[in-house]
Amino acid sequence: MRRPHAPPLRGSLPPEGADPAWGGPAPDHRAPSTLADHEQQARELLDPAAWAYLCGGAADEITLRANQQAWQDLRLRPRVLQPLAGGHTRLDLLGRTLAHPILVAPMAYQRLAHPQGERASALAAAVLGAGYVLSTQASVLLEDVAPLVLGEPARGPLWFQLYLQTEREHTVALVRRAEAAGFEALVLTVDAPVQGPRDRERRSGFVLPPGIAAVNLPPPHPGAGARGSLFDTLLRTSPTWDDLAWLRSQTDLPILLKGITHPDDARLGIEHGAAGLIVSNHGGRTLDTMTATAALLPEVVAVANSKVPVLVDGGIRRGTDVFKALALGATAVMLGRPVLHGLATGGANGVAHVLRLLIDELEIAMALCGCRSPEQIAERHLHA
Repeated sequence: MRRPHAPPLRGSLPPEGADPAWGGPAPDHRAPSTLADHEQQARELLDPAAWAYLCGGAADEITLRANQQAWQDLRLRPRVLQPLAGGHTRLDLLGRTLAHPILVAPMAYQRLAHPQGERASALAAAVLGAGYVLSTQASVLLEDVAPLVLGEPARGPLWFQLYLQTEREHTVALVRRAEAAGFEALVLTVDAPVQGPRDRERRSGFVLPPGIAAVNLPPPHPGAGARGSLFDTLLRTSPTWDDLAWLRSQTDLPILLKGITHPDDARLGIEHGAAGLIVSNHGGRTLDTMTATAALLPEVVAVANSKVPVLVDGGIRRGTDVFKALALGATAVMLGRPVLHGLATGGANGVAHVLRLLIDELEIAMALCGCRSPEQIAERHLHA
């Protein structure tokens, strides 16, 4: 697999050589200036099969494309001559004050994009004050990631994304490790009892290269590849609302539900004690032709009715997208693939640059729309 060397991007993080997570010698191409630049350069640098896995979607990738397009289709309605002195992007989320409403979404096998993998993305997120959510399928031990975040004074929250395991004792073991390492909440993914048909990935012939694995999980069960009806094999043990009740009995950590798109599921999630809801269609990687998250968000926000925070991911590429998400009622957003693009182009420094660009663009959008804090962003800033 081809690997890039990371340029130190000016004005963001420690210089080259300060830590191996920050990358190596500068390449000869121009440093990226936008998230789209990072994406283009990452595609050129990564092995095509790794790119297909990291950035592909389910089936015809209709939902994958729709996620991004839906934010672009929303139009802003700015206000002028508003007082902006003392403006900020701070907000409160689950008892913490965040520097801004941007978190890094959980994504598997990040060492496909950079040798430092989740270590690099976690370190960059912490330095930039972004919340970080580590995937169950991380390619780095959770105990190695947590100290990189917890040691940064300006960090955002540190959460652990959880897939319920077939054996409950394996789930409990994961939760206990996350608790001991200092993770502050669990993000339970509820929208992927099976993997979507990712055609681009299958056409590429993608397999995990030697040395990259879901290192926090036990080896696969010998019967995991058994043939037969999906409903008679894997789905016999798929999670239900009862499993959420059981999980709540096993930990005092707050549990957010990731993959809530239907208002009835939002209602059930709140009734079952979820501390937060994350509107997500898994980045278009599971069920193709699902509606874009920007369109699904308002109904979930209406059901939540400020009882719990609502976050959203999927297709966020500009600070204006973050602004629009907040205008639709989201408390914060989660950023996925652009983090992997920055990781590929520049290691931790590349991730930090991606986050810095998005934060700067959010501040610009707020100023131009007459908002000096996230609380002032509202639906009235969107053109009907």
